[in-house]
Amino acid sequence: MYTEPNIFKQFPELIAVESNRKDGVSPPPYSSLNLGLFTNDIPENIEKNRNIFFSNLGIRKSRVAHSYQIHKDHILKVTRCKAYEGYDALITENRNTFLTVTIADCTPILIYDAKNQAVAAVHAGWKGTVLDITAKTIQRMQLEFKTNPLDCYVYVGTCIDDTNFEVGEEVAEQFSIEFKRLDKSSRKPKFYVDLKKANVAQLLKCGVPENQIEVSPFSTVINNDEYFSHRKEKGKTGRMVALIGMKK
Repeated sequence: MYTEPNIFKQFPELIAVESNRKDGVSPPPYSSLNLGLFTNDIPENIEKNRNIFFSNLGIRKSRVAHSYQIHKDHILKVTRCKAYEGYDALITENRNTFLTVTIADCTPILIYDAKNQAVAAVHAGWKGTVLDITAKTIQRMQLEFKTNPLDCYVYVGTCIDDTNFEVGEEVAEQFSIEFKRLDKSSRKPKFYVDLKKANVAQLLKCGVPENQIEVSPFSTVINNDEYFSHRKEKGKTGRMVALIGMKK
């Protein structure tokens, strides 16, 4: 149903998880723990799945904040637990407020400022990554909570891997050379992008210590039996959730 990143297990006050596609009620192609509110799955199934997921975490749904994501770099300081629209990163210092982002190939990033007790959940697709949304989230936390990157612990979650994220030249040219590669083995050259590496680089540049960053070893494409992949399943699939928040 979900995994708890090892980087956060040292903090008993924290709930931080990444869901998978197991132990839900949705039939194919959304099988089975589809938590995506904006998919074409039956709404009753989505509601049951969300009830199962949050119940297992001991969280009331009324304490969850989420946003309809638009693949930009808009960041919201959450003061109320509700549904928002137009934000791809949520931050808060409020306890008993659980931030979520939904993913099915894009990169989820969970951030915890252990000193100032603040959290962030980031949805970084290729567009958000190019816009430096992860770095901008750290910077916004510095502004709002006086966060020092040296006090941050981060999970860079499960997404499409660099061997399967083929992009066109117009996308590839927006990434620095260290985050992309050109495969000339086929008749038409192909470009591939490493979203995890690009987002980790943003964190390091901000000053987050490398040993305080955990990167998921899994891929939504390679490990498609465990995770939803929009690309592999040609858009007909569910969504996972990455969640973080501090207990009251």
